[in-house]
Amino acid sequence: MEFVSNLKENICWEALTEVMDPEFPVSVVDMGLIYDIKEKDGIVDITMTYTASSCACMEWIESDIRDRLLQEDFVDRVNIYVVWDPVWTVDRLSEKAKEKLKYWGVSAK
Repeated sequence: MEFVSNLKENICWEALTEVMDPEFPVSVVDMGLIYDIKEKDGIVDITMTYTASSCACMEWIESDIRDRLLQEDFVDRVNIYVVWDPVWTVDRLSEKAKEKLKYWGVSAK
């Protein structure tokens, strides 16, 4: 049973690579905003953060996350928990994100 749950969680991680940060052409996964994904009985719990507590796109991003995950047959509900500890830093960016930001002239140091 644990394997099935992990498979579903992996599907969720992959699905969220399609959800882009509205300010940069980088997925929320590659931005390092998603800290954890847990799935049980059709309920997906997302633990995430933002680059800043004043992010103007919070509701938009959360809506995009919910909308994308609810496209998966096994997902009935998505709960999003925003945390501020640990604090997001550029160290959370994937190499793919760093390359994209560099291309767009954004420093990721």
